Amino acid sequence: MGAGSAGDRAEAEAWRDEAPVRVGISACLLGERVRWDGGHKREPFLTEIFGRYVEWVPVCPELEVGMGVPREPVRLVQLGGNTHMLGVHSGHDWTERMRRWAQRRVRELEELELCGFVLKKDSPSCGMERVRIYGPRGELRGQGRGLFAEVLLGHQPLLPVEEEGRLNDPAIRENFIERVFAYRRLRSLFAGRWTVGRLVEFQARHKLQIMAHSPQACRRLGRIVADAKRLPRQQVRERYETEFMSALKVRATARRHVNVLQHCLGYLRQQLDAPARQELVAVIEDYRRGLVPLVVPITMIRHYARLLNVEYLQGQVYLDPHPKELMLRNRV
Repeated sequence: MGAGSAGDRAEAEAWRDEAPVRVGISACLLGERVRWDGGHKREPFLTEIFGRYVEWVPVCPELEVGMGVPREPVRLVQLGGNTHMLGVHSGHDWTERMRRWAQRRVRELEELELCGFVLKKDSPSCGMERVRIYGPRGELRGQGRGLFAEVLLGHQPLLPVEEEGRLNDPAIRENFIERVFAYRRLRSLFAGRWTVGRLVEFQARHKLQIMAHSPQACRRLGRIVADAKRLPRQQVRERYETEFMSALKVRATARRHVNVLQHCLGYLRQQLDAPARQELVAVIEDYRRGLVPLVVPITMIRHYARLLNVEYLQGQVYLDPHPKELMLRNRV
């Protein structure tokens, strides 16, 4: 893992706050030699860059269930309408053992208050989607989900989860990491005895971020907050958590970003002189046309919000949803 500069390390510690941002991960992605052939699939971005801001919790279902290293590879096979995990050569059936272990392991992971999970693509245990499913004679029957991933996603449907292969897409990477830090803030909000006042403040700070993903969800969340005093607290929490994380899972588009950027401009318009206002309008238009990345108008708005002391914008998570050192908005 790269050491990074002193400034990078200090920034990382600031984002970690008092409690770590724990993220589960398929152990082979960290460079652990746990694959069937004794190898690994180390991902440099995860280990050297994102790893500065999170505490990894490695999991290898096949090793932890007792298969050993090296081991006979396994694959998913459709038998009698059900999906089984079988040894490729021996046909040994690991299905029930894997499912029982996965149920227990997922409960253990829940106690660690994970804020996300990165899974190994194509794995019969960890694959999130498009995992090959074979017939009894080795013919390809279709695609599905790894057995551990199936239990994890079923047990924690709001948890941000992605495969390492999909994280090579800049938009998917930015969305996943945005959701990881948002989930952490959401957990902090509802930790212990929360108040409606704190929920109102949370919604206000996240309003523009939510709008960039789904204006409709922003309105629904606003109604949940408005009704919070007359509804049972547990119902408010469950409805808000589900709607908030579902909203952020919707991919933010350039069109919706432009809408939010123009919304930000509205809070600055009266205080900016004509040349500065025209420059900001031009930069937003350049972003809309794909000539500059999102970080350019965001940086300008952040600068003017500080310079002009516009408290509403300075408090908006949208302008600073994840560590800038990750440079996620430089590529979207």
